[in-house]
Amino acid sequence: MSFTDADRRYMAQALLLAAKGAGYTSPNPMVGAVVVKCDLIVGQGYHHQVGGAHAEVEALNDAGPRARGATLYVTLEPCHHQGRTPPCTAAIIAAGIKRVVMATRDPNPQVTGGGGEFLKSQGVTVETGLLEKEAHQLNEAFFKAVTTGLPWVIAKAACSLDGKIATYTGDSHWITGPKARALVHRFRHQVDAILVGIATVLTDDPQLTTRLPRRRGRDPIRVILDSNLRIPLTAQVLTIRSLAPTWVACTRAAAPDKIVAVQQTGAEVLVVPGDGPQVNLPALLKLLGQRQVQSLLVEGGAEVHGAFFDQGLVDKFHFFYAPKFIGGRGAFSVLAGQGVASIADAWPAKNLTIRRIGPDLLISGYVG
Repeated sequence: MSFTDADRRYMAQALLLAAKGAGYTSPNPMVGAVVVKCDLIVGQGYHHQVGGAHAEVEALNDAGPRARGATLYVTLEPCHHQGRTPPCTAAIIAAGIKRVVMATRDPNPQVTGGGGEFLKSQGVTVETGLLEKEAHQLNEAFFKAVTTGLPWVIAKAACSLDGKIATYTGDSHWITGPKARALVHRFRHQVDAILVGIATVLTDDPQLTTRLPRRRGRDPIRVILDSNLRIPLTAQVLTIRSLAPTWVACTRAAAPDKIVAVQQTGAEVLVVPGDGPQVNLPALLKLLGQRQVQSLLVEGGAEVHGAFFDQGLVDKFHFFYAPKFIGGRGAFSVLAGQGVASIADAWPAKNLTIRRIGPDLLISGYVG
């Protein structure tokens, strides 16, 4: 299908609008829409938050009567089912839109094609695939969740140039600079949940909240890996005042009285199925997916990161590198775990991007 430069420009604008919903729309996707008539944008909108009006309705309302006979550019296939809001296809027909350009189909197997096919049946010209790669990347967590039932897993670490996350004494504050740490809080705002191991809780007693300027942003759900429930009842993740809950994942070996004590703090204890001494990570991810956690930021230490990599559970990574060397045989590296036996088995990093964040470097990419 052939698209013009103007088509690409309008869809790019729709994608920019969609990204404004980051952190607020889950479990719905981020969607942006632009209404164009006579080569002019006459309406635009995006999905602001879950339960709110969809992007198409926002844009159509903005356009008003100017939408009749216009083209609608939308980053995801319009819905054709009744959810928290009425179907967008009905609003598109009622507004008199003549052409709809979609970046990508809805990946949900129960929805795919429904919106586009209905619009076609009503005489609307429907074209698909404009800036599709960019649209997929914007909603990569949503796409994985609705097709697999599992959350999108992002590994995040801050280390020295020689790959150390702490000195041999365990000191790790602060390896990277304030700009890098601020960006991490943006990452936290954008995900559904954040995960660390009990060692991080015992060593650092973190809050695992989102701290952005002017108190913007939302806290992610805090997930603590704690096989035997060693977490102190005074830990900040249990006592912090936050709208987001804390979930402590343990094994069946955890003492029943400690389970009750942790729950009395207001946290929830997840006894994860499995017979091993450690929390079964695939079973935990399945459980999180069932609870509509679509994106998970793993900020754990070396052992936690190593376990996720060993089991092939990481989709994406953000590794910050500070311009310094730590050294030391006993210093902690980014990845522990078992690792690979040969270089040929090393996990490939793909689609790398490198950014300077203050004095630090951020290397991001995908695993596998």
